[in-house]
Amino acid sequence: MIVERTENAPGRAADTGWLAALAGKRVYIETYGCRYNFGDTANLVEVLKHNGSTLVNTAGEAEAVILNTCTVVGPTERRMLRRLAQLREKNLFVTGCMPMVQREAISVVCTPNFIPPDAIRAVYRSVGTVEGGGVGIVQIARGCLGKCTYCITRTARGELKSFPASEIRQKVQAFIHAGTMEIQLTAQDTGAWGRDMCRTLPELLHECCELSGQYMIRVGMMNPATVKGILQPLVDAFASDHIFKFVHLPVQSGSDRILRRMGRGYTVEDFKTIVAAFRKKYPDISIATDMIVGFPGETEEDFSMSVSLIDCLRPNKVNVTRYSPRPFTGAMQEKDFPDEVKKERSRILNARAEHVYTAINAPWLTRVVPFVVTETIRPGSVFARTPFYTGVVLNEALPLGYTGQAILKVDRKYFFIGERLI
Repeated sequence: MIVERTENAPGRAADTGWLAALAGKRVYIETYGCRYNFGDTANLVEVLKHNGSTLVNTAGEAEAVILNTCTVVGPTERRMLRRLAQLREKNLFVTGCMPMVQREAISVVCTPNFIPPDAIRAVYRSVGTVEGGGVGIVQIARGCLGKCTYCITRTARGELKSFPASEIRQKVQAFIHAGTMEIQLTAQDTGAWGRDMCRTLPELLHECCELSGQYMIRVGMMNPATVKGILQPLVDAFASDHIFKFVHLPVQSGSDRILRRMGRGYTVEDFKTIVAAFRKKYPDISIATDMIVGFPGETEEDFSMSVSLIDCLRPNKVNVTRYSPRPFTGAMQEKDFPDEVKKERSRILNARAEHVYTAINAPWLTRVVPFVVTETIRPGSVFARTPFYTGVVLNEALPLGYTGQAILKVDRKYFFIGERLI
């Protein structure tokens, strides 16, 4: 059973009884899903600390457990329900997308308290603190403008609601002052920011990059449909030295026929035009994309077009997802493929993508690149990023924010092992 967003649904920002119930307690949080969910958790942590709660590392030592859920595909939903069942004897609180669309499914396996995601942001705005570190998440909007026929997230998160530019800049500034090196701007579709208030993402990027300090901004996932109308200003905005030369543009299929069935709002040629515009100005820019295999009606020819697009596009990262029917979506009524078909297409597409990674990474071996340390992996090992968002593991203890140059020694397909020179 689906619970749609209404004024009385569990998404109301005014529902804050959960906050009093958690005040002063030892709390353990598990987070799943997208960067937006992790942003909710980061905000929640600051709210809980402000209200006297203590964050602990395991459910066993906690007086209350919070599960920040994801339900983007069927396997993830089943994983969430199994985890909720395991925690049902705990003083359990649930937030994220699942309570917004699958509250009754949750109630079958446990009887938790619910934390409306919008309420987290509403309460956080009265706290306004951030925790310094290598990576910080800034949510710039909630919801989207899309009408994708397979997506349950739009039902969970609702229509586009852009957050004020002043509020976004304030949080970016707070992260800069806290010493955060990588600031991730995130939304269900960052490219749509401002469309509901006559503003544009390029304008927001220019304003954020005017802030002084040592920091880099990573722009989150952008739907090609929303990028089309702001393409050249967006490409120009990426010129700032404060922006990683990295774009995440989910194409989802190499077939225009399937894109129309998906309701994506762009063509393969539109997508190629966007990528070409970024690469013309920034030849080494990192391109990430997403592909769905086994969408209802996807023929062998359609799938071959997706494989060919990977060969043509030569992306640095492809997130391959097997289509999963989701409740209250248009594609739910369509005939689904057997799992073995989707598994085989996923295997083929991932293998082709990894072949591309090896080819595009080979010329980078032995090259010297600038880097900034953004994360500590473990004692004596750190993770760094180049200006093009290439990941580099350095096996030495370096402080967050350390900048230098490294030679790329070993290709691990998704990152490099490097050796610091300076």
